[in-house]
Amino acid sequence: MPTYRDEGVVLRTHKLGEADRIVTLLSRRHGKVRAVARGVRRTSSKFGARLEPFSHVDLQFATGKTLDVITEAVTLHAWSEPLCTDYARYTVGQVMLETADRLVSIENEPAPPQFRLLAGGLHALTRGTNDGERPATMVMDSYLLRALATAGFAPSLSECTTCGEPGPHSAFSPAAGGAVCRHCRPPGTPLVSPETLTYLAALLAGDWPAMREIDSATQRRASGLIAAFASWHLERGLRTLEHVAR
Repeated sequence: MPTYRDEGVVLRTHKLGEADRIVTLLSRRHGKVRAVARGVRRTSSKFGARLEPFSHVDLQFATGKTLDVITEAVTLHAWSEPLCTDYARYTVGQVMLETADRLVSIENEPAPPQFRLLAGGLHALTRGTNDGERPATMVMDSYLLRALATAGFAPSLSECTTCGEPGPHSAFSPAAGGAVCRHCRPPGTPLVSPETLTYLAALLAGDWPAMREIDSATQRRASGLIAAFASWHLERGLRTLEHVAR
């Protein structure tokens, strides 16, 4: 059978038969791939724990009629090891995996920017288990905004998303797509402080130095807005988000 190589991050797995698994990955060059790992559930499997969620692996695939088959797996980063011992970061990582799975909905369609964002986000998340520089929810919120922006759902923060009037504005509407002026503000739209909008802009840009002095109240308000924004544009809420400790 024809073969090909790629690297990818394991998003989720499903049991198949008595000893196999279907592994769903986000790969660098082939986008989302679903492939069979033969005998991976046996204790004698050559793959071991290399095909668990969060694993960053270099893979060889054999092209199949319905699903490709994983014939070789080499660990590049075992991100599952530090995350599985830290509940807060584990739940945040699950949100990131689910988001990538939802945003890259078409299989075998290249999505290199989404792969780079997910790999970079998980790397930043595991670094936080050692140096404590970045709170887990901060990494998650930055990833969510940047992944959504890459998928075409970038929030408007500097001007009104409805009429284009330059800001800063004092309201943020997830349904409208970002900041709104007082004339375009839909009923019930929450008010936001300039500090919150500045923080959202830093998260979207991945400007970590600008986030270091943000107070916890601003972080919580921004997290709520981002969760609402993500749920609206993904059409239904992220199932894993409800498990994240705020």
